[in-house]
Amino acid sequence: MNQPRIQSRARARWLLIASFAIGLSACGSFNSLPPAPRHADASVSSGYQIGALDELSVVVWRNPDLSATVTVRPDGKISLPLVENLPAAGLRPEDLSRKIEAALGKYIREPVVTVVVNRALGETSAQVRIVGEAAKPQAVAFRQNMTLLDVMIQVGGLTDFADGNNAVLVRGSENGKQYSVKIKDLLRRGDISANVDMKPGDILIIPQSWF
Repeated sequence: MNQPRIQSRARARWLLIASFAIGLSACGSFNSLPPAPRHADASVSSGYQIGALDELSVVVWRNPDLSATVTVRPDGKISLPLVENLPAAGLRPEDLSRKIEAALGKYIREPVVTVVVNRALGETSAQVRIVGEAAKPQAVAFRQNMTLLDVMIQVGGLTDFADGNNAVLVRGSENGKQYSVKIKDLLRRGDISANVDMKPGDILIIPQSWF
């Protein structure tokens, strides 16, 4: 009667061992990855793209009643006086300004609109994600000229258990190509040569040290 339970425990034990082995082999393979390029292509950014949960100030010149501070909804849209459910995510602020002007043009003559981003998270696909043994793993908004050092300052550095020199940079803009980065050398040894430029959509994976 207890045979199914024993088999279930055995399967669970082997899955745990297999996961551990895969983790170790993965960590070992990190050393064989090419180092991340120090400098990114300067043409990667075509301007800031608004993302869900960004806070925007929409100023309608000479129409304070139509101006508002709004947060982009999770569905990527905003609502303003006289304008409802307007798509905003993925647009540059100046492009959204023109769309609002077109919508308000039905009600007022020649509206002039300015959109200012007060709190930026950015388009989801452009965010830089930090996972693993960072002090505060999170997704951060990409900004022009962002470097690995900027990212690590924003996430509070490494934990005491991090294997910083076996970290992996997964570059979404290059179809998931993987590079090695030496965060420990950068942060704890002051090796500025280990600093590299980041790109929109990068994922930084910081493994745990097994020793």
